[in-house]
Amino acid sequence: MSEQFKTLDLRGLKCPLPVLKTDKAMKSLSEGECIVIETTDPLAVIDIPAFCQEKGHLLKETSEYENFVKFILQKGIKG
Repeated sequence: MSEQFKTLDLRGLKCPLPVLKTDKAMKSLSEGECIVIETTDPLAVIDIPAFCQEKGHLLKETSEYENFVKFILQKGIKG
């Protein structure tokens, strides 16, 4: 059984917009909820994990595709 999460399509946006929009989206989630982030920003592979560590969110998965990177984030306690 696969879980369905809200997807935030941030493809085409450049740093710092993917992290800023991810932060805004995470604030609307309840603790433990997950969201999928899709981005073409090459710096996201550095910025999204750093954002999760700073805000206390769990980076559950990172998948790199030909045209974008997909992250699955779970909202943490202090986020």
